[in-house]
Amino acid sequence: MNNAILMASDADIDIMVHGLISYEVFGQTCWITTTHVCLLIVMIILIGFFIAANRKISQAKEVPDGFQNVVELIVEKLDGMVQSVMGVNSPKFVNYISTIFMFILMSNISGVFGLRPPTADYGVTFALGIMTFGTIWFNKFKHQHVSGVVKGLCEPWVFWIPINIISELAVPVSLSLRLFANVLSGTIIMALVYGLLGWIATFWPSVLHVYFDLFSGAIQTYVFCMLSMTFIGQAFDTE
Repeated sequence: MNNAILMASDADIDIMVHGLISYEVFGQTCWITTTHVCLLIVMIILIGFFIAANRKISQAKEVPDGFQNVVELIVEKLDGMVQSVMGVNSPKFVNYISTIFMFILMSNISGVFGLRPPTADYGVTFALGIMTFGTIWFNKFKHQHVSGVVKGLCEPWVFWIPINIISELAVPVSLSLRLFANVLSGTIIMALVYGLLGWIATFWPSVLHVYFDLFSGAIQTYVFCMLSMTFIGQAFDTE
């Protein structure tokens, strides 16, 4: 299990998703995989941080100390990011965007701590894409109504409907594949470095971790959230 979950434990590097525990559901064999374990670790860290942040803010001081400053800075920056893109609609989606931002960022940078990033599994990124896709279409029908949605699919000409439908269905695929491919490529490169160089790769690969896990992970988190906000914002367009 350790070699399957931890990416840099030794020279025997394995980047594949492996089943750890099997169980039967309606006659079908299901598995708890290394991705589930890594997801659980990420969620425990995030939930612990959120609980600590909530308690700190509930007892906030007029002159904030270190941890309160960190929490207020995170909230302020996330609010500002959503406000700058979604404008007057930002209060409706700031919680959703902030949550997926924190989750994706923590998942992406988990490789620094030796985990296989959950976002290197397409099952995770596709689920995130489907969530955004559902949010987009819920707001389209809510604000544009059926007539507006049909009109949008018919633009610029009626025979363009199949192409417009394909472009709409491509949204969750493009969102999820972009995130998945970038994170997986960094994971593969780091696995090759550790696997091929063995004990030689002791300290200096930390520079590569800074790029592939921290810098690239933060960039891909920002891109996913920006595209999500842009697509959701377009759902409010009734013109």
